[in-house]
Amino acid sequence: MRWKPIRLIPDDTKYPFMRLSRFGFFISGILCAISIALFATVGLNYGIDFKGGTTIVIRTEGPAHLDNLRSTLSSLGIGAVELQQFGLPTDVKIRLEAQDGGPEAEKAAQAKLTAALGPTVTIRSSETVGPTVSDEKTQQATSAVLLSLFFVLIYLWVRFEWQFAVGAILSLLHDVTLTIGLFCLIGLDFNLSIIAAILTIIGYSLNDTVVVFDRIREFLRKYKSMGLADLIDFSINSVLPRTILTSLATMMALIALYVFGGEVIRGFTFAMIWGVIVGTYSSIFIASPVLILLGTKRDLPSGEIKVADRV
Repeated sequence: MRWKPIRLIPDDTKYPFMRLSRFGFFISGILCAISIALFATVGLNYGIDFKGGTTIVIRTEGPAHLDNLRSTLSSLGIGAVELQQFGLPTDVKIRLEAQDGGPEAEKAAQAKLTAALGPTVTIRSSETVGPTVSDEKTQQATSAVLLSLFFVLIYLWVRFEWQFAVGAILSLLHDVTLTIGLFCLIGLDFNLSIIAAILTIIGYSLNDTVVVFDRIREFLRKYKSMGLADLIDFSINSVLPRTILTSLATMMALIALYVFGGEVIRGFTFAMIWGVIVGTYSSIFIASPVLILLGTKRDLPSGEIKVADRV
């Protein structure tokens, strides 16, 4: 008996995505406006990378128990304390946020932390990140995101048409805005690993969008008489099984990392899980409908097939 492959999505779906796109624009517009308002009022909970602080590397006598250390240091009243396994099982990197009061307050907080660790713990190194360095990291992170969006715009403009580039950029801006809004809402630490997650989200969402755009461009050549909305629906439905399966496989890996990966990468994996959801959504309901609003060239090679011929 031959086993048939599992199909979560049938191959011949005919979902009217473009009919729903107006609701997608409406919902996304509201969510983006809320995200911007949250960023302006609540703001992000910046981590040590952006606020400055002190990094201390310690070595314990036996394998370090991060949960015990975290509960001990969090009760000291010296602000946010981040712990990370560093090299050997006995080595731990501790990040202490910048203290109000200048260098003297920094020294007092480090002395308090050292006393809480006890005499059995050896301080291997200590490094303070000042406001200047943290400001440079903020500028570099912002530049990295903006440059990635700029090069995406150029790439898609060259590969497709300017309408496709605009659609992809709006989709990516949508994903980044909603991700920042979510972090403002829930108050998770926003550090350099989250910037890495945002850049990864941009790459994932762009890959999803390019797959749809490639199919649209292919069908523009093949079905010249087909209405643009019908053609986009046809294109999305033709790649829908691949899109859903890819997203589900990625989500399974990310959920496993979120549950079992530990505290250090939890923020990164949480951002990635959210990014896969909004990235898949935006490639269908944001990037593709923009082509209808802006139009696209139809003066392509012959081989036309009418809508009735495919139905």
